[in-house]
Amino acid sequence: IVLYNGSRRWTAATDVFDLIPPVPGLVEQFRPRAKYLLVDENAYTDGTLASLRNLVAAVFRIEHPAGPETIQGLLGRLEEWLADRADLQRMIARWIRTTLMRKPGYRILLPEVENLQGVRIMLSEQLEVWARQYEAEGVQKGMQQGIQQGMQQGEALALQKLLTKRFGVIPPDILARIASASQDQVEAWLDRVLDVLTLDEVFSPLSH
Repeated sequence: IVLYNGSRRWTAATDVFDLIPPVPGLVEQFRPRAKYLLVDENAYTDGTLASLRNLVAAVFRIEHPAGPETIQGLLGRLEEWLADRADLQRMIARWIRTTLMRKPGYRILLPEVENLQGVRIMLSEQLEVWARQYEAEGVQKGMQQGIQQGMQQGEALALQKLLTKRFGVIPPDILARIASASQDQVEAWLDRVLDVLTLDEVFSPLSH
């Protein structure tokens, strides 16, 4: 049995027979067959897994959760299913802790836990921390993108004004070229606009 939890779908052959090139004559019938059972987590939607009452489905959902709130709901189910299995609760609780700690999006250290109730309490204390962290990261990312975009638009506008002042009306194809250019390219054109004699020279390839 192969349990696959990678981020991409499994594409390798599931039978040794398919890995051996065809052979001529009677030898073909002796090509060996050795199949394995593939369980690909990516083949199941969260809705399908949520409808299944078994530990494997719960494990799949914990490995690819929508967020800490989803994990909290799963923990409640697991506690109910494993009420009389302290050994399994301890194993799954430790596995969940390890799984969460290695997720780069959370970046936190979690205390040792011995059962699912301990994991649930631990997560309830961290939900607010995660929420503030995600909100702060979202604001910061939005500000950085906004600043970057604003700088690029400002430089493109400055280039258009300089070109108009030096060469008059700018052709539509040049305006379109400026609008679709990268910030580095716009900066390169800005550096040249005061040194050249014609509009074409601004946009001609750099000589080496």
